Amino acid sequence: MSELLNRRLALLGERANLSLLEQCLHGIERECLRVTGEGRLAQTPHPEELGSALTNEQITTDYSESLLEFITPALPDPADTLASLDSIHRFAYSKLGNEYLWSPSMPCPLPAEEDIPIAYYGTSNIGQLKYVYRKGLALRYGKTMQCIAGIHYNFSLPEKLWPLVKAAEGLDGTDRDFQSSSYIALIRNFRRYSWLLMYLFGASPALDAGFLRGRSHQLEQLDPDTLYLPYATSLRMSDLGYQSNAQAGLTPCYNDLVSYTDSLRKAVATPYAPYVEVGTHKDGEWVQLNTNILQIENEYYSNIRPKRVTYSGERPIQALMARGIQYVEVRCLDINPFLPMGIDLTESRFLDAFLLYCALNDSPLLTSTSCGNATSNFLSVVKEGRRPGLQLQRDGHPVDLKEWAGQLLENIAPLAALLDQSHGGDAHSKALDAQMAKVKDPSLTPSAQVLAAMAEHKESFAQFSLRQSQAHAKYFRSEPLPAEEQARFEERARASLAEQVELEQNEVGDFDVFVGSYQASILAISN
Repeated sequence: MSELLNRRLALLGERANLSLLEQCLHGIERECLRVTGEGRLAQTPHPEELGSALTNEQITTDYSESLLEFITPALPDPADTLASLDSIHRFAYSKLGNEYLWSPSMPCPLPAEEDIPIAYYGTSNIGQLKYVYRKGLALRYGKTMQCIAGIHYNFSLPEKLWPLVKAAEGLDGTDRDFQSSSYIALIRNFRRYSWLLMYLFGASPALDAGFLRGRSHQLEQLDPDTLYLPYATSLRMSDLGYQSNAQAGLTPCYNDLVSYTDSLRKAVATPYAPYVEVGTHKDGEWVQLNTNILQIENEYYSNIRPKRVTYSGERPIQALMARGIQYVEVRCLDINPFLPMGIDLTESRFLDAFLLYCALNDSPLLTSTSCGNATSNFLSVVKEGRRPGLQLQRDGHPVDLKEWAGQLLENIAPLAALLDQSHGGDAHSKALDAQMAKVKDPSLTPSAQVLAAMAEHKESFAQFSLRQSQAHAKYFRSEPLPAEEQARFEERARASLAEQVELEQNEVGDFDVFVGSYQASILAISN
């Protein structure tokens, strides 16, 4: 273990500092498709009883009108975060009628591209902006790709921790800059080691055959309706997902916050010839927000993002530049189709230890070689992570995945122990043991279990997924929310609908002008 990590562990293990680790914050965003009783994409509008997708902070839509997104508050105890997610699921199920929430990340059998509904947010300028942005995504990447769902895990260390570490290490500069550079260092280590998360938690080794729309691919046929790769962990995170030529040259290597925000700012302000050719309007209607590499910064697809809560009307890049990094958003997690919420406390506790390891360990700058290795290791594991003897690249040398995974888990063990010391009990160490078991026995991984369940029941991917979706629906519906909590959700839904109406009635100014000033807000800080 590195000297730096040892020193930081000792510092945080001191009695005066130990309670700091109880103040980490955890938030979860879970996406899922609404489907019919037959396991087909629901073509119905976003249920009004769930509130306004524009203004309800806990229940919204992502790309498609059918793609729900559940958002928890950020809480210190991940058990409370998961309890919040559980309540959102129970409330949603009380309003879904005969529809289901699709259990895995890869979508159900989808209708024709043109029949996948884009999420609609009403007539306010901000609502229209969100809609046109999604029209642009449809134009650039197709609608099918936008129906993939995942889990985003938001994590922050307490603000008080950074000045403590900075003072102990005798570093100059502002606390805010040290905090941002520490989060960027976490992200670099995440890039190095995130292949491990794909091995441990990847849960999409198969998909519905119709998903590829006849495109050429290297997948194998499992049955007439299912494609798969025998050793895959997460086809969702493979190159089958977002194929963006425009974004190909855009690989911020996270060496500091300035270079990261610069690369995104340039992409949002740099025209891309094929998009210029299409233009922003067709037959007088908006088809994309602009003709640049990215319409907005969120269009950049990455496995992890530095984040800062934005003020009203502020853009993510502006918030980061003005006030620094506040937390990270882990974006590569598959939905586990065996778990009603797609994630559980064991996974959450391990993620905390893993992210703490990434944050406190040495994190040298990434060279173009190490950046390339990080990408190729990740892609190897998502496509064949369970292949016996799979070799990854570490410091320019091949290394056996099992060997490296075992070493990483051993290195993370003291972080799990420190979290246990801070919280009491041994939940983090037990969560780590559960991962070690998967390294020793690949059949325990979710990806292996998905294929095993399909084989046992002689099911296609769609049949397996619908069966899991029905089981989870039964789980949530069998125990409705307490009346008081149900009433709170219903009140929030009603208030969000009223808020949307008020926004639309008090809208000032023309949409074209609104888009222009939104675009100008990035150009202003680009100069």
